[in-house]
Amino acid sequence: ETAGINDSEQGCSEDSLNRCDVLIWWGHKRHDNVKDEYVDRIERRVKQEGMGFIAVHSSHFAKPNKRLMGTRCSWGAYKTDGCQLKVRVNAPDHPITKGVGDFTLPQIERYSEPYRVPEPEAVPFAGTYVYPDGKEEPTRVGFCWTIGKGRMFYFAPGHETYPNLYRPEVQRLFANAVEWAAGRS
Repeated sequence: ETAGINDSEQGCSEDSLNRCDVLIWWGHKRHDNVKDEYVDRIERRVKQEGMGFIAVHSSHFAKPNKRLMGTRCSWGAYKTDGCQLKVRVNAPDHPITKGVGDFTLPQIERYSEPYRVPEPEAVPFAGTYVYPDGKEEPTRVGFCWTIGKGRMFYFAPGHETYPNLYRPEVQRLFANAVEWAAGRS
């Protein structure tokens, strides 16, 4: 099931959330338009009922993500220079990395460390940004937490300008992340 901010109850009706084992949230620019009552519902489902939550790219600023993290979830810097990101499996035994090898995203919107969030329980994916001038910068790419009874995963790449979410490696890691966040792996 897919939903958006313009849907009834912004796609976060009690019925929809009750049918949801894992909520994948991608948002951009309209974060403050999400009503607090729907954020409350998501928080309750994650913390008290064990629904999984996956935040993608600029959803680090999404209200549900910030509520679950308990911080502003800001990055040290943000750049739209279209640099390359070499993603490497950082935790080969983590269920989210199963069947995923190292890969390269040819263009990316860059978020630079530090990422101001609670210390993650696991960082299944790390990476290296390669700037247009050849300079390199290490970064964390995928993060895992347990929030109350729920599991949460954040994946930093995913800007709509670049087709990175359609890459087979990224789709495999998201399939794995859904299984993990649902408590199935």
